[in-house]
Amino acid sequence: MNSFTKILVVLFLMAVNPLQAQQFTQTIRGSVIDQITKTPMPGATVIILGLDPVVGTTTDVDGDFKIENLPVGTYTLKVSFVGFEEMILPNIKLNSGKEVVLTVPIEEDIRQIDEFVVTANEKDRTINDMVQVSGRTFSVEETRKFAAAVNDPGRMAISFPGVTGTDDGNNNISIRGNSPNGLLWRMEGIDIPNPNHFVNPGTAGGGISILSSQLLSDSDFITAAFPAEYGNALSGVFDLNLRKGNNENQEFTLQAGFLGVDVAAEGPIAKNYKGSYLVNYRYSTLSLLSKLGLPLGDFVTNFQDLSFNIFLPTGPKSTITLFGFGGLSDQDGNARKDSLKWESDWDRYSSTFFSNTGAVGMKHSYILNQNNFLQSTILASGNSLGITSTRLDDNLNFQERSYENYSNSKITLSSVLNTKISAKAALRSGFYVNQLYYNLREDAFEEEMQSMQTHINSKGNTQSIQAFSQLNYRASERLTFNLGLHYLQLLLNNSKSLEPRFSASYAWDEKQRLSLGYGLHAQVQPLGTYFAEQEVNGQITLPNENLDLSKSHHFVLGYDRTLNPYLRMKVETYYQHLFQIPIRSGADETYSIINQQWTFTTDPLVNEGFGKNYGVELTLEQFTYKGFYFLLSSSIYNSLYKTNENVWRNTAYNGNYTMTLTAGKEYELKKNRVFGVNLRAIYSGGLRDTPIDLDASIEKGESVYIEDQLFSEKNPSYFRTDLRFSLTKNKPKSTRILSLDIQNATNRKNVFGEYFEPLSNEIKTSYQAPLIPILSYRVEF
Repeated sequence: MNSFTKILVVLFLMAVNPLQAQQFTQTIRGSVIDQITKTPMPGATVIILGLDPVVGTTTDVDGDFKIENLPVGTYTLKVSFVGFEEMILPNIKLNSGKEVVLTVPIEEDIRQIDEFVVTANEKDRTINDMVQVSGRTFSVEETRKFAAAVNDPGRMAISFPGVTGTDDGNNNISIRGNSPNGLLWRMEGIDIPNPNHFVNPGTAGGGISILSSQLLSDSDFITAAFPAEYGNALSGVFDLNLRKGNNENQEFTLQAGFLGVDVAAEGPIAKNYKGSYLVNYRYSTLSLLSKLGLPLGDFVTNFQDLSFNIFLPTGPKSTITLFGFGGLSDQDGNARKDSLKWESDWDRYSSTFFSNTGAVGMKHSYILNQNNFLQSTILASGNSLGITSTRLDDNLNFQERSYENYSNSKITLSSVLNTKISAKAALRSGFYVNQLYYNLREDAFEEEMQSMQTHINSKGNTQSIQAFSQLNYRASERLTFNLGLHYLQLLLNNSKSLEPRFSASYAWDEKQRLSLGYGLHAQVQPLGTYFAEQEVNGQITLPNENLDLSKSHHFVLGYDRTLNPYLRMKVETYYQHLFQIPIRSGADETYSIINQQWTFTTDPLVNEGFGKNYGVELTLEQFTYKGFYFLLSSSIYNSLYKTNENVWRNTAYNGNYTMTLTAGKEYELKKNRVFGVNLRAIYSGGLRDTPIDLDASIEKGESVYIEDQLFSEKNPSYFRTDLRFSLTKNKPKSTRILSLDIQNATNRKNVFGEYFEPLSNEIKTSYQAPLIPILSYRVEF
């Protein structure tokens, strides 16, 4: 019996062990607010559906409610208020270890007597009421229970339609064939730096998220035609919301496992004060997995992070929120000094890598009057990352091969005004001003010169500004419009973009909805690209300093149908036209920044490239019902690009198709104990690769690719099955959760790509991650 089988047997034996029959209880409480103005709604009715007799309450003068002494389990909450649409919140999971604290936004009802009735459901709409197409909300529960998501939004999103992972070793995602670097991260209504550990320069993903699920509340994920408030992104948006800490009781969470130790604490700031704090710290050494015999390399890999959210009411109409996160990650590898032990050229390399990221913000929210709500935020953020590598020559002397050190910091000021014009119309307008600081250095070893050469060496500051305005108009209960404009300008070279946005949805009846959207979107190039150096007649020039913004037109048409109260089908088709894409100039050049996944491009570029992505997505989703849920998402798509050679080529991310089944079931074995099984199965077309010229590679001693056949090869189809088993046990005043995540449970060898091995003068194949078990134990109290 191998070790993984033993773990499963232990989980099963614990699951069937008899339990005490004692029934534990807990509290659901929270507040009801107006969707637009955030004003509290006193007198709203809150009831638990499905209980006889009816259990419920009404909100007090501050819009707060509390329902106590509910047996642990899963509930559906209904919130209603005269003149407002009913809100249904399904699948509220109540454990004995922690209270459930909710903030429920409701919107004004514009129904006419002769029109049909639609009841809003938390799962039927995004948190942002301005999103009409290509958006969905995701919950903290999903980041925890989706197989192999390991509390990481990026890895969880692979379950969604149109989303593919580009590498098992990180959480980079390609959305609808776009580069992973087209993704925007937001938190509490303001742009934040890439919130991941082990990031590479210029990327939007990394090894694992810095943000613990302990801090996140329900959030939005948007994949096209974003509303006007989102800018500087081409592919998608993670719009993250933070959870407020419990302002009445101290609560704690401890988690330990193969990924490290995770500690969270929350509670009231002071007695009889509605302020609260929530803080989380995590420390991990992934080297533990290597010591278990998993083939993760000979690197010593560590990370740690701290995140917090402090909520401070300053009066009946205003609040201040202090929030932030910080992460440190590093990885060291040492060359093998015995040449007889060299199995590949990588054994000759030593490297030191670090990646540090942080952000601290202060948000002030103020209810100006019954129709206006103002939110202003200041955020200081930054990241620093670098790598130094050396290589042993044949005489076992170390030779420098690369030196990279990139530091970026930013101060952002934003202010957003929400105005309720009428029951039918709402206006949201705002601006963002960014002060950017940079200190960038990149040196690399040049084989031809046999020496280190400087590619980037720049230090300075610049600014960018963004402004937007968007109108949401509900013409009727059936028809809703969203109109907006976004403006983006980089003052470094005065590149700018004025971007119209439009979306609409039409409900044929209470079960069917048609939606469409259009948006022009622009994105600043990775900052280091502007400072690539070139020597001309003995003078250092910056050929890319005047690069314009990359841009894309998004068109989306969607159809939603509710098949029953728990089952929904959705179809979306889209077309994206990308232009002003940086490429190398020349009729025989094939390089486009579209395919750049990491590092900065240091070649001279021009904004003359194009791209196009088009496809259709089908989603069939059952929300949790009687402990069972599933999400079946499939996509057929094409992703192409064009340079000056005027030939449409496959992008690196053009897998053409993907299908993902995510499902789970919870079994109540005895009172106070629940056993969960979760599955994710992914089948998708292989991503693209470029053939290697073997003879040229042997002559040069490194991989030489056949440029005129760029991305002409397709890797074999990708298949991976992930499993998650969990056992939840409620005890007096605490909840214990034992879980086992198994990534790539069948240990399939999915191809990552090919590379030239100088030691053997052969072309070899590299593979994605093998079977990886992640065991953890969590206590909430």
